[in-house]
Amino acid sequence: SKKKGLSFEEKRARMMEIFFETKDVFQLKDLEKIAPKEKGITPMSVKEILQSLVDDGMVDTDRIGTSNYFWAFPSKALHARKRKLEELESQFAESSQKKEALQKSIEKSKIGREDTAERAALLKELAALRQKKEQLKTEIDKYRECDPDVVEEMRQTNQVAKEAANRWTDNIFSIKSWAKRKFGFEESRIDKGFGIPEDLDYVD
Repeated sequence: SKKKGLSFEEKRARMMEIFFETKDVFQLKDLEKIAPKEKGITPMSVKEILQSLVDDGMVDTDRIGTSNYFWAFPSKALHARKRKLEELESQFAESSQKKEALQKSIEKSKIGREDTAERAALLKELAALRQKKEQLKTEIDKYRECDPDVVEEMRQTNQVAKEAANRWTDNIFSIKSWAKRKFGFEESRIDKGFGIPEDLDYVD
């Protein structure tokens, strides 16, 4: 059967072993030779694994001249793990408090909502009343045109429209009269030229 490769975390752990066992300082090229040979870490993944450890503060790095050097000591790793543990414990405590507060809120909200026969009957009555409300609303909308307020609003709207129509009719008559005096046009010619109906008149 095919041998299973190392997981990302296993590679990280084995990389740390190199530093702890040797207590030495390395360059990337050194680790790219040692890690595959001694810890079974593929050469292509050495740089990625090393960078992840640097990002997490588990491996130190510094540039000296043109070269980068890497090192890690057990004492620092222990402190880093301790800090991480404290951080996780703090997050856990905070999450536990939030969970407890939510649980209390849920229990409080259940008060008065117990599944009793009386509550079931009230909910059924509420549903029936809501349905009746929708039916009545539909009926009201059906007879809305008979509403005195609606009728009055329509009457006022019609009056405004009527006054506007008569105002424009008056303007057209004035322009026609001016055109006849100014240019001597016949009224039928003006009507035809501007698409004015022959029976144009004021709205009663």
